[in-house]
Amino acid sequence: MTEEVWRERDTTPSKIEAALRRLLIERYHDQDAFVPARVLNLIVVVDREFRGEVENRLERVGRYHPSRLILCSVSDRRKTIDAWCSVSDDAGSAPGKIAIGREQVELDIGERHLASLDSIVDPLLVSDLATVVWAPHSHEIAVDALRRLAQVVLVDSQDEPELGAALDRAEDLLENAYVVDLAWLRSTPWRERVAAAFDPPALRRSLGEISAVTVRHRADSVAAAVLFCGWLSSRLGWKAGSLSGSGERLSGRARARRGEISIKLEHVEQPGAPGLAGVTIEMASGRSLSLDRTEGGLRSVRRERDGKEIAWTVLGASRGESGILGEGVRQALLRDPTYRPALTAARAMVA
Repeated sequence: MTEEVWRERDTTPSKIEAALRRLLIERYHDQDAFVPARVLNLIVVVDREFRGEVENRLERVGRYHPSRLILCSVSDRRKTIDAWCSVSDDAGSAPGKIAIGREQVELDIGERHLASLDSIVDPLLVSDLATVVWAPHSHEIAVDALRRLAQVVLVDSQDEPELGAALDRAEDLLENAYVVDLAWLRSTPWRERVAAAFDPPALRRSLGEISAVTVRHRADSVAAAVLFCGWLSSRLGWKAGSLSGSGERLSGRARARRGEISIKLEHVEQPGAPGLAGVTIEMASGRSLSLDRTEGGLRSVRRERDGKEIAWTVLGASRGESGILGEGVRQALLRDPTYRPALTAARAMVA
């Protein structure tokens, strides 16, 4: 990895933009095979004391690293802007190899700058690229200021103290941008496997026989569980009712054309990655399907009317937490039409 760096204290957006442009010109001049990546901009707004933690997460996104990263580090009392920017590539001096370049800008700013953050970062964005905003430590003022620039907002509903408020916030952001919710992505392997289990034509009629759904999840992952149930409700035409309960269990009912479906959310002990731990779907006929997280994938158990069980493991279906942020960046370039209906149903459950 080769890198060129510029830094300055008490600077301005125009000086940062000019410095970044000079770094690119110098890299073009010194390296014929240099080609800057041009896929998306990522603006990250973080508390200064947690900057290192977020940078470590960004380093693990691998090939989904943004083309231009703008990291805004926020301090309470700072009045001026300090900045550094770099242009790096992963080819070095290797002959005959294209050097794919990436740019990073880090801004040290204060709380007073958040309301006008759009005017600060606007000159630093690569035009004609999708712009993604991620504020893992809330900073709603900054996100709202960036709405006119951003096409995608990255959120994590499970990080918010109030689930209902988190889902309402995601719905509000959808009015201006496409929302990628990391809590939603944590349920992706489970949604894929449930859909695949009922994909054979002979089994599709069983969808109308579902009588109960039980979702087991880690204590900090209620959002992923509710969004999973919202997905089932929206895809199968159920009218979701509100969930009630406290402690380790929430329960409620959804209405379908053939009757009511019991919905249960249960806390379980699950070391390691957050998210779902298991799903059980029961049919009125006595059949059931269970998925549970195991080492290496998801263990699937299908039970027939006579009590006979067939079990197998779906290898690699559980992606773990390490790849969630990279998948979130990748999803910024895609569009999932099932998220918004699932979010609407999930909001009804926690209303």
